Amino acid sequence: MSNDEKEAQLFRRAMADVRPIRKTRDTEPKRTRPSPVPRQRDADEAAVLRELLNQEMDPTELETGEELLFSRAGVQHRTMRKLRRGQYGIQEELDLHGMTVPMAREALRSFLAECRVRQLRCVRIIHGKGNRSSNRGPVLKRKVDLWLRQWDEVIAFASARPFDGGTGAVYVLLKG
Repeated sequence: MSNDEKEAQLFRRAMADVRPIRKTRDTEPKRTRPSPVPRQRDADEAAVLRELLNQEMDPTELETGEELLFSRAGVQHRTMRKLRRGQYGIQEELDLHGMTVPMAREALRSFLAECRVRQLRCVRIIHGKGNRSSNRGPVLKRKVDLWLRQWDEVIAFASARPFDGGTGAVYVLLKG
């Protein structure tokens, strides 16, 4: 007898008393699949959160509804961002505080005409926040917004940064 036959005989003797288990519901192992894990979505959300936490917040990118912002067609987004951040050198300024509407309009007209003659590119106009205008709101601010949009020399304007007057002043870009 060969070794394989001896091992087979030995195995049959060892298994002679063994009886198969009858299959029932309780004897079958339960196979539950794990819930799918949205790994890519979780990774994307974590990346966005990291990016938000690592960015420095630029206050000029926040809008409160009090800001003035205007640009003619063709003005690049980068130019507007620089204007809002106060990154252009202010060459001249006009302060309209305490003026009546007709006085302010004439002062603004004269100022813009002088800027054109002097070929100034960026100026600041201080119109005030209208704190003394009671419930009428900022009268000169609304008028300056309207007037600047009407003059062709003005290609863009944006409310100033807080240390330059905030929402009480505007940076104005003029045709060069």
